[in-house]
Formats: sequence, C-alpha cells, structure tokens
Amino acid sequence: MLFNLEPDRSVTGGAWYCDQDFEAEFVDVLNQQCYRYLQQKSENIKDCKGGPIAARNISYASSKDVWKFISELGISKVQLSVEDIETILDTLLYDGKVERSVALDGSYLYRAIESLLAAPGIVRIPCGVCPVLRMCNDVGSVNAKKCVYMKEWLE
Repeated sequence: MLFNLEPDRSVTGGAWYCDQDFEAEFVDVLNQQCYRYLQQKSENIKDCKGGPIAARNISYASSKDVWKFISELGISKVQLSVEDIETILDTLLYDGKVERSVALDGSYLYRAIESLLAAPGIVRIPCGVCPVLRMCNDVGSVNAKKCVYMKEWLE
C-alpha cells in the first residue's frame, strides 16, 4: 500500500478495531452513551405541553444529533462518522432498546423505548456471542459440558 493512501474500512475494520483486535469495551461504552442520550431526550417529554404527538416527536433524535453528542463527549480517540454511530444505534435497535422512524427527508430518527417484555432466555444464551463457537463440538476440549460461559449463564 502506498504511504499517502488511507486504507479502506474493509481492510482495517474501521473504528471498531485497533491492531486487528476488536475493541469490545469501546463499543460497549458507545452503546451506553448513545442509549443514555436517547433516554435523556425521552425524559424531555415531561415538560412538553403540546400534546402526546408533540411529546413523542421531541423524544426522537437523528443519528447526526447522537454523533454530535458523542463527539462532544470526547470518549473516542478515533474520528467517528455518522455511519459509525448509525451502526451503534442499529445494535440498540436490535436489542430492543430503541425504535427507529423515517423522517420526511429519508433520514432515520431514533428514540429510547421501554421494553414491555423481558428478552427470552434463548436470546441471552452465551453461544450467540461465543468467540470459540466454531470449535465447539462433542469431541475435544471445547464443548458445552465444559463451557465456562454456559455454566455462568445457567447459574
């Protein structure tokens, strides 16, 4: 690679990787801070006097608003893009912590929600996030009977 070219995100892994290592703690902190910002926005509805629809509308935040909040916090050593923040917001969406709506201009708006039901046990099973899942089988040292993550989950 030439010295004056910036490598593509598909090569470097983007903002979530440092020296080919996934920065799980960094992603967790961003997850928490994005969710906290959206929760703060949803707390503003208590002061709204314009009715339920106006209150609902002010609880939404665009990904650009969340990006600006994260940038002002200064918790990232790397320059994050709006697309990076949208990736984090999508994980919150998949976790059922936020909902997404489409604005008139086609951009996405997000707001924090309270889940009516707890996540079912199958969703919280450790196999879904296990780093050695591909090596797990009946024969060998990596199996469900000896799994540390499984034991912790069952307790």
